[in-house]
This record gives sequence, C-alpha cells and structure tokens, in this order.
Amino acid sequence: MPTAKIAISIDESILGRLDRLVQSHVFPNRSKAVQRAIEEKLNRIDKTRLARECAKLDPKLEQCLAEEGMDWEVDEWPEY
Repeated sequence: MPTAKIAISIDESILGRLDRLVQSHVFPNRSKAVQRAIEEKLNRIDKTRLARECAKLDPKLEQCLAEEGMDWEVDEWPEY
C-alpha cells in the first residue's frame, strides 16, 4: 500500500507514552503506532455511524421489505 509522509504536532506526554510502547516493542516504530491508532479510530467512527443509521430504521418496515414477494413460497417451506 502506498504511504505518504505527514508532519504532526503531538503533546509531549502522549509522545512519551508512544515512545515507551515503541521501546517495549508493542509497535516497531512511531509511524506504525500512529497509523494503527488512526486506523482503529476511523474503524470506530465507521461502526458508530453504521449503528446510528441502523437505529433510524423501522423494524416493521424492514421486516415487510425482507418478506416482500415471499408469500407465494410460504406453503412450500418445511415446518420447523
């Protein structure tokens, strides 16, 4: 995957914590640690957005849409 160099400003206390993780071999270097943190945050934002959008759905309407056109098949389904 292609990468791009960026410059960031970071609080010294956060940088100290980051450096301790790198020294402890939790991450191979600062860049990988920052990249992983950004990826995780973006994934969390995506999941939150998905949950927000799903909360807007009407369960009854979604059920009707899911079952739409299946009435003619119901007699053919096995009993459970």
